[in-house]
Amino acid sequence: MRVLVTGGAGFVGSNVVEFLDSRGHEVRVLDDLSAGARPSWWRTRAGPRCIEASVEDGPAVRRAARGVEAVVHLAAKPGVADSVAHPEVDFQTNVLGTFSVVDAARRGGVKSLIFASSGAVLAGAEPPLREDMAPAPRSPYGASKLYGEGITAAASVFGMVGISLRFANVYGPNCGHKKSVIALFLKRALAGQPLVVYGDGRQTRDFLYVDDVSVAVERALGASRPGVYHLGTGVETSVNELVKTVAAACGRQVPVERRPPRPGDAARSFVDLTSARRALRWTPKVGLEEGLRRTLDWMRPAQR
Repeated sequence: MRVLVTGGAGFVGSNVVEFLDSRGHEVRVLDDLSAGARPSWWRTRAGPRCIEASVEDGPAVRRAARGVEAVVHLAAKPGVADSVAHPEVDFQTNVLGTFSVVDAARRGGVKSLIFASSGAVLAGAEPPLREDMAPAPRSPYGASKLYGEGITAAASVFGMVGISLRFANVYGPNCGHKKSVIALFLKRALAGQPLVVYGDGRQTRDFLYVDDVSVAVERALGASRPGVYHLGTGVETSVNELVKTVAAACGRQVPVERRPPRPGDAARSFVDLTSARRALRWTPKVGLEEGLRRTLDWMRPAQR
């Protein structure tokens, strides 16, 4: 397929782009590089066609979407804490930017629209998180992702098959610029710095390796019906457990620095994979210990 990936130079995006390219898809990338990431293939002759622009730039997005069959919309301002501190920035990119992408897809006659959502739309729900639960966001970030799911579902009126994929906590190679917990833990552990734990560390998350996300995205591109699907491992891991697993992966003891809990953070989060398994025929393959080893292998050569 001819596919436009927004946010394709970022962490998840660069992995998705490389995977789709390896699978024979013709990939086009739109990214404003604001996250600080720049893949080795960015604007090289051998790489995908790259367009430096923001999703908030409607004309640029419309030009990028011309002639493609599918759009994978990954561009976003991530993070609950940042959205609480700067809700106006979250709204500008995650709401207005998402509308810009969907509008460009509509104008371009795109048939398949994949939206990167998050379990943050259900931050107030009791896990395991399922698609039939009533939305319960507890942050501007979660609310903005809920908007994205809504407009993706409504895209069916324009002849598009809209799929929202609610990512669990994704980690893996190319995450050097990320502020997510695993990326920060690994970088700090390799540097001999303490791991910062907010609250008592008993809060739980579902950690998903990025290669499994890439497979799910390709499966969603082939879907014939709209839908919303949780992507995760179904395994609940506490932050305290993660500290021990990171230390074991690094082969060293790591100090821990405790700080007050952050507003908007969910106490527990892990997902039910039933719908994704049934509709997308997708099951994650990489467990946490193996995923951490692969991520460390990527981080160590250049101490990114």
